[in-house]
Amino acid sequence: MTKAADLHKSSAWPLALAYAGLIVYASLFPFADWRNLGAAPWEFWWAPLPRYWTRFDLWINVWGYAPLGLFLAVGACRTGQARWAAALAAGLCAVLSLTLETLQVYLPARVPSNLDVLLNFLGGVLGAGVALMLHQLGALERWSHLRARWFVPESRGGLVLLALWPAALLYPLALPFGLGRVVEQVEACLVELLEDTPFLALLPIRETELQPLLPSALVACVMLSALAPSLLGFCITRKRIQRFAVMGAVLIAGVVASCLSSAWSLGWPYLWAWWDLPAGVGVVLSLLLAGAFLNASARVCAGGLCVVVVVSLSLINQAASSVYFEQTLQHWDLGSGARFYGVLEWLGWCWPYAVLVYAVSYMLLPNKSGSS
Repeated sequence: MTKAADLHKSSAWPLALAYAGLIVYASLFPFADWRNLGAAPWEFWWAPLPRYWTRFDLWINVWGYAPLGLFLAVGACRTGQARWAAALAAGLCAVLSLTLETLQVYLPARVPSNLDVLLNFLGGVLGAGVALMLHQLGALERWSHLRARWFVPESRGGLVLLALWPAALLYPLALPFGLGRVVEQVEACLVELLEDTPFLALLPIRETELQPLLPSALVACVMLSALAPSLLGFCITRKRIQRFAVMGAVLIAGVVASCLSSAWSLGWPYLWAWWDLPAGVGVVLSLLLAGAFLNASARVCAGGLCVVVVVSLSLINQAASSVYFEQTLQHWDLGSGARFYGVLEWLGWCWPYAVLVYAVSYMLLPNKSGSS
């Protein structure tokens, strides 16, 4: 066990937990019409292998579990359990897959398959194999030393949130980088939940419909939304030059993810459809503001992050979505991949609120960063 590994808790475990949650969502979507169809939940275990399958089924079942196997095996290697890493990763992937496929027996919209379990197990084995190869080549050891030089000891939560930010941007957004837009969804859920009850009258109802943001407010929203991951990175990095590198890396990742989102929802000719004048001005202003925090202490960056997230969420949740955005969502949700896109949607809803909790806890807990 290296000194770097001792000082830093592995980010692989929370990444594995988050990814397992995404797998659960994708496997049990749409979470509706649960019922007992009279079949024993274990019958599919020894049923003949399905005669019909598609390339999509093969690809998604293998590669969908490969990252989980990778994260689990890396976590085992980073905690000194390299000898059991492959068995642990493959076994947990198999147990998770078998459990979810068994639960699908009670979902009429889903079809449990023993072939899926085998393919999921294979994906977990492949991911674990990659992790062991990286371990044997010394890549994990080098990452431990790099992380010790660049990031503070208590950086695991921040690194996980930074890693999830580009993924959260893949689902189409009403505003560039505008994560956390949940007010309309929460209102609709509450109305449906309280329907035909006396509590519905207690629900506060907006007297006016949401309106599109003014150009200045739109620029401010983009600026703050793009600034948040940079400030998050500043909370966990040690030196100014490293903060500068993190600022550039997260911005590039955000732009690439936004381009991919636009291309997947509208088509590859529309790769840059999301980039307009307000988006460009907002990104430039976010870089200027981030530069002002390069020499600030980690606690000041955490405080600034709280303000940035609260103000951006306020702006985002007061903005009405355009007709073009609603058409984009209709196109995006079509097809069998809707359950996977729903995972990204939830990630986009929750990411800013998780960052806000992280920033508040960072300021309240004793300062163990040792950063500037």
